Amino acid sequence: MLCFLLSFLSFLIVLSKSLTGKPIGFWESLSSSLSSQHRKSEVAFSFSEVPPTMSVNKDNLVPKVGSGEEACKFSPLDLPDLALDCVLEKLSPADLCNMASVCPSLRERCRSDYLWEKHIERKWGKVIGASAYRQWRWYVASRNREKIFHRRNQKGIFASLQSFSPFQWIKTKSGNGRQSGRSVLPDDSFMALYLSLENGKFWFPAQVYNRENGHAGFMLSCYDAQLCYDSRTDTFQARYLPHARWSMEENIHWDRLRMPPIDISSHVLYTSDRLDDLKPGDHIEIQWRRNKDYPYGWWYGVVGHLESCQGHVNHCHCHFSDMVVLEFKQYALGCRWRQAVIDRKHHREEGDEVDGFYGGIRKLYGEEEIRMWTSLWPDKLVE
Repeated sequence: MLCFLLSFLSFLIVLSKSLTGKPIGFWESLSSSLSSQHRKSEVAFSFSEVPPTMSVNKDNLVPKVGSGEEACKFSPLDLPDLALDCVLEKLSPADLCNMASVCPSLRERCRSDYLWEKHIERKWGKVIGASAYRQWRWYVASRNREKIFHRRNQKGIFASLQSFSPFQWIKTKSGNGRQSGRSVLPDDSFMALYLSLENGKFWFPAQVYNRENGHAGFMLSCYDAQLCYDSRTDTFQARYLPHARWSMEENIHWDRLRMPPIDISSHVLYTSDRLDDLKPGDHIEIQWRRNKDYPYGWWYGVVGHLESCQGHVNHCHCHFSDMVVLEFKQYALGCRWRQAVIDRKHHREEGDEVDGFYGGIRKLYGEEEIRMWTSLWPDKLVE
């Protein structure tokens, strides 16, 4: 139609010249204007055909003419792959999300597991362990099952309606329409995990020191919990399952959290190792629970001297004895939880309903673990 109109206007101009010897100014201006609009529409159409490997920023595609030479603006995709990866590694998670919206090629690169695994390790490496990754896989699988179930229900409800022509027309139009260009983020990607942690949608397992805001009954202990992050306050919410119901705690800071050092359930007895090496002064963690219906928590203690030894270092033979004294010095002298004695040769779970049950023992070797426990020492001893 536009070509026909331009041809018709050109015919009128020629006719005007043949009749008057001068061009008709109004028709000439209109023809020039329409030709210009036609050229602009061709340029706009060319931008829609840009290959996905190029930036969609139009300014980068328009050549700049200067001193007789053409020069284009720089695009990140002009960099070699190695250099571009080095640049992307320096970006924050927020900047990576912004960069991913520039074009399909950058979106693919900015969503790569290689980049986001580093961000997870940098921010969440202290608290995310094997149990958290396992729960994330279960969480993704559960969401996928829900989506499939929801789609099947919708299909059953609307199956009869889709046979009517209006619904069939809508389906045809949506199927033939151009896709939005934004691909769906894979649920099992590291980027999806990071964003789910950041926005608090994913509750993950970790351990909390001195639970319930430093309650006296939990001093120098560490318990399993389900955690949820609040990015506004940079704190966590915890859910504990001590027995039959959940208990909650809020405003937990990063310094009270750790990744579970052993990937076992809190209801499973840990098989103690290296008990033959225990000697006075060693730092340990031991499982303890009030009764057999409760989960274990990990409690900090040190190996003490036998009563017969009286603590004489030069004449100590405690490490030759089958009996080992464990001291929990956060409790005052005379408290029934101040000491426990275990048999290093035949130790399993020991205790009763009055003093609780002592389970598996971990000897602490790392200075960082020991420093963490001692930094939580209470201001006064627990009676």
